[in-house]
This record gives sequence, structure tokens and C-alpha cells, in this order.
Amino acid sequence: MKPLLSKITKPFLIYVLCVLVISIPVYYWVVDTIWKSELDEHNKIIAEKTAYELNQLQLTDQKLVESIQLWNSIQPGTDIQTIEKNDSLKDSIFTSEKQKSYTKEPNIDRFRSLSTVIYIHNKPFRFTVETNIEESQETIVVIAITTVFFFIIIVLGLLFINRKLSGSVWKPFRDTLEQLKKFNLNNQTKIEFDHTDTVEFEELNQSLSKLIEHNISVFKTQKEFTENASHELQTPLAILKNKLDILLQSEDLTEKQYRIAEEMNKALTRSSRINKNLLLLAKIENNQFDNSEVIRFDTILQQSMEAVQEHFEQKNISVQEDIISDVKVNGNSSLTEILIHNLILNAIRHTLPDGSISVKLNGKIFEVSNSGTEELNADLLFKRFSKLSSESGGSGLGLSIIQEICAFHGWRVSYRFENHHHVFSINL
Repeated sequence: MKPLLSKITKPFLIYVLCVLVISIPVYYWVVDTIWKSELDEHNKIIAEKTAYELNQLQLTDQKLVESIQLWNSIQPGTDIQTIEKNDSLKDSIFTSEKQKSYTKEPNIDRFRSLSTVIYIHNKPFRFTVETNIEESQETIVVIAITTVFFFIIIVLGLLFINRKLSGSVWKPFRDTLEQLKKFNLNNQTKIEFDHTDTVEFEELNQSLSKLIEHNISVFKTQKEFTENASHELQTPLAILKNKLDILLQSEDLTEKQYRIAEEMNKALTRSSRINKNLLLLAKIENNQFDNSEVIRFDTILQQSMEAVQEHFEQKNISVQEDIISDVKVNGNSSLTEILIHNLILNAIRHTLPDGSISVKLNGKIFEVSNSGTEELNADLLFKRFSKLSSESGGSGLGLSIIQEICAFHGWRVSYRFENHHHVFSINL
């Protein structure tokens, strides 16, 4: 990702560069046109001045001819000739290129020429004058160098100005961004943004303040509802379960009544477990757990493995352990125990009889894999109450709780399917 200023500056510099590149031939054409116009006027003045000076001399015809010959010999840039019969007596302006006469090296010069008629002693003469024009290649080089110089000045100036302005103009935005980064919805503390004289930033701060205030209100209401609902449900669920347990112990029940009561008891047990899990999720999301403990992860894992040993034996599941000792992490021991227990129970629940489970732990990764037949849908895997198998004994919240506990600790949980095994990995 790039900063906003760089995204604005780059197109601007490209635009300026394109304009300056296009300006080089435009500059050349404008300068060349001005030069030609000035040279045409200069040549015209020379013609008029030459005619005036020769008329002032009051020469005889013979002396005039000799003077014109002398003029032509000592003025290589001009030429005075008598008018020929087919001369139309019209002026002409043209540009020509020719080799320099005083050097043998190849050196072509460009000339701007004027051919006009002047009158000396009331006699018409064809007067031609030519003036050297600056080399076009040299002109283009000079203009290009000048353009590049100013482009560099523009770039350096723009970078300098952006650096200076970004510190002051963008300071309110950066202050707002820093406060948003530190904001925690669980603290339910409003953010007081600093006032700024920039209209856009002030509108942004006002909109954010309203949004945060609304979210805090909604979050508080949702939190209270979840906690109250979970707590209030616990008591009637416990009473119902107790009554059902008493009813199941009655000897007066028929077999049909007993089956109905047993199904009710299972459903009630599952409802109680869902309620407890929802309350646990609410507490995790509300940051109601301390995460400053130093936990012996391998010790908790060994205890959980011993606690579910009976489940392994019931389904005749072979277990492979690769657990290193003295693995310490920072976090909450109760949540870590729930995470390990849920992950192992999830593997047991979704492993067919005579299957296999592998548990690995090193300093960075905790991994549980179990045998399976087909890959699970990773998009639905950690969603609440999603059903990815025919197993109905779970609450549908086990993997969601695992994901929330990992997020609470700053760990990352992932799933993959390889070699006919479902593999859940947690990067500690």
C-alpha cells in the first residue's frame, strides 16, 4: 500500500513531465518563428539602409558600378545585381542551408534570406541579403536541457512542499487515525477528537463520533441482553433437568414414557450446554478474562488427554502423541484448557470407530488431526451452529469458541485436509 500523498504526487509528476516534453518542440517552433520574423525585419532594414547610403554618395554611373562590385566582394552576406529582363520586381523571403565557404570541414549553416528591389539613382537593383540562423540542433538541446532543469526543480520543490505540508495539513487526520487504533469497544469510552480548521477532517471527526457513540450504545445493549439471557436461562434449565432426572428414576414410567423423557433430557442437556457456550463466547468477546498468566501448555494438554482417554477406548481410536515438554505461553489457563478440550473432543466426535487421532505440540504449533473421508467446507467451518457432518451431539459452537479463544490470545487457527486426515493447527 502507498500513502495518499504519493498516489497524488505520482500522477501529477507524470502529467508535468508529459507537458514539459510536449513543450520542447512547441518552444522550438515559437522561438524559431520569432527569430525568422526578427531576421526578416533585420534584413529589410539592411536593404533600406544600403540603398540610402549609396544614394547619399552621389556617385557617377561608372563609380556606382565600381562601388557595387566592391560591395559585393567585401560583403559576403549581401549581393547587389542589376535587374534582369525577366525579373518580376517582387520581394521574396526564404530559408536556405549551405556549407560554410571559409572552412573545409562539413558544416552546414541555415540562413534566412531576403531578395528585394532597391533603387539607386532611380535605377532598380536586385538586392539579396542573408543572415545566419542559430543551429536548430543546438536550439533543441538548449531547450531540452532547460526543460529538464526546471522539471527537476519542480520535482524537488514538490517533494519538499509535500513533506512540509504533510506534517501540518495531515496532522489532524493522523491524530484521528491514532485514536481509532487505540479505541476498544469493550471499554465503552467515547473518543474526543481534536478540533481542526479543515472542513473535511472536521466532518470526518463528527461522523466518527456519532458512529462510535451509536456502536457503544448498541454494544452495551447487546452485551447486557446476552449476559442477562444466559444467566436467567440457567436457573429454569437446571430446575427442568433436575425434575427430569427425578422423573427418569420413577418406576411407574412405561417404556414409551421413559424414551420420551430421555429424549427430553438429552435436548435439555444440549440446550444447557449451548447456553453455557453462548455465555462463554459473550465473555470472551467482552474481554472478561485475564490473559497475563504464564501457562504450561504441555501440562494442560497432558491433563486433557488423560481426561478423554475413556472416549478413545470407547471408539477404539488409536492415538499418536508428539508433545514436547516445557512449552510456555502467555494467556488465560481456563480458556486454554477449554480450547484444548474442545479441539480434542471435536476430533473424537468426528472420527469413526477404529480411526486414528494425532496430537502434536512444539514451541510454535499445536496440531490435532483425525482420520476422515472428505474435506470440510472451510468457509462454514468456524461459523456458529453450522453443521458440517451428520453428528448432532455437539452444540455447534465448539469451533467458534476455539476461534474466539485464539483471537483473544492473538493465535491463529487454520484447517487443512491432507492424507485423508482433518488437520487443525494453532500457531501459538
